[in-house]
Amino acid sequence: MLWNVSSSFARFASWRGTLALRLTAGYALAGLLMVLISTASLYFVLVTELEKSTDLFLADKLNVIRTMLRERPGDLDALREEVELESAARRYEQFYIRLLDERNASFMSTPGMTEQLDLQHFPSQAQASPGHALSMMGKNGRPFRVASAVVPVGSPPAESDTIQVAIDVSQKEDLLARYRSWFGVILLGSLVIFPLVGYQIACQGIRPVEEIATTARHISSTNLHERILPEGYPSELASLARTFNQMLDRLEDSFDRISRFTADIAHDLRTPVNNIRGEAEVALARARTVEEYRDVLGSCLEEAVRLSDLISDLLFLARAESPPAHLHWARVDVCEMLSSVRDYYEGAAADGGISLTAANGLDPVMVEMDRMLMQRAVANLVANAVAHTPSGGSVVLQAESEGDSIRISVADTGGGIPPEALPRVFDRFFRVDQSRSQVSGGTGLGLSIVQSIMVLHGGNAEIASQPGLGTRVTLHLPIAQPR
Repeated sequence: MLWNVSSSFARFASWRGTLALRLTAGYALAGLLMVLISTASLYFVLVTELEKSTDLFLADKLNVIRTMLRERPGDLDALREEVELESAARRYEQFYIRLLDERNASFMSTPGMTEQLDLQHFPSQAQASPGHALSMMGKNGRPFRVASAVVPVGSPPAESDTIQVAIDVSQKEDLLARYRSWFGVILLGSLVIFPLVGYQIACQGIRPVEEIATTARHISSTNLHERILPEGYPSELASLARTFNQMLDRLEDSFDRISRFTADIAHDLRTPVNNIRGEAEVALARARTVEEYRDVLGSCLEEAVRLSDLISDLLFLARAESPPAHLHWARVDVCEMLSSVRDYYEGAAADGGISLTAANGLDPVMVEMDRMLMQRAVANLVANAVAHTPSGGSVVLQAESEGDSIRISVADTGGGIPPEALPRVFDRFFRVDQSRSQVSGGTGLGLSIVQSIMVLHGGNAEIASQPGLGTRVTLHLPIAQPR
């Protein structure tokens, strides 16, 4: 037992400054305060009740003798029995009575009263508060409660006598002393027991926190599948565990996306580099004509341009992850911007036999935006639509007002997107064509850039598509942008 107590104290000392120590201190102080208040209140009530019962006894004796002196002043035998004999029959809480005439001469008193009390000082103390009890110390150091009263004798009264009553309260004082001793023992025991009990409660309370910390220590970039089971935890810690699990889900998803992103970057960077290297090796394998060298250089230039565009897109996406502190805000007419994008791609659409129109019924509406970025977002959508719409199809740019925002849509009549691919079309490097065909020259970053631009502007992009009927991408843009 002693070893267990010592071990508990050793562990308690090693947790200085920790949550367990704070909880233990809080529990111990709260318990000690509750014990202190409870015992002090009980002591106060006990003292009050004991004094009240003693004072009622004294008042009752005064009333009995007052009645006898008023109604039966000549019945000295009854008066002597009350004054001299009744007290002698009591073993504990002895009481004493003395009767004084008008000249303050004692004519009747309880035997032994002179030995117990200093009667010369009795009147001065008791008469200071007539009819009310006072405390008085006896000759031998025993405590007394005393009371006195001046009462008329006879009816009608012929004279007045003084009644002095004293009761020994040493038994009650001993009771209070024993209570104070037990009170001290209880406090000392509480000083030992409450910290130990509080420590055990604190350990039980923070055990789920330790389990959460243990799980967190096991998590690394290669081990994100660990989860905390919130069953059996208190509601607050269960909420914390669920929040922690949700954070781990987001981290695991982010790491998976980063892994796929890295693999896609490696693939998309390797393809043009390998093309450049392969054509250069073929060109250097033997002597070539000037035209052949020109063709090789032209092909290498095309791959270099594609590589440069890819790197530019990656740099833009990296910058888009940071707060939009460097956006060039300006008030832009949405209708005029859509018209300029249509004019830019009108020639390429006409070459492919595609109708490109900007249909909107809006009056000029000025919207707070970064014109270059928003124009790039719309241009990416138009470029995708033109690339995936067959000859004879159409691409429509449209802007509509919806309350405090603007809805810009680009709709085409192309082949559409399969439903299973729609949730991932805004992912980086995602292509509906899983063969990663480079025929169209796409990098799989166009829609990711569009979504990033919309997020920077406080809006979002949505896509709807039906295979064989076409695709519609909608940009929701707030009219008033917070700076």
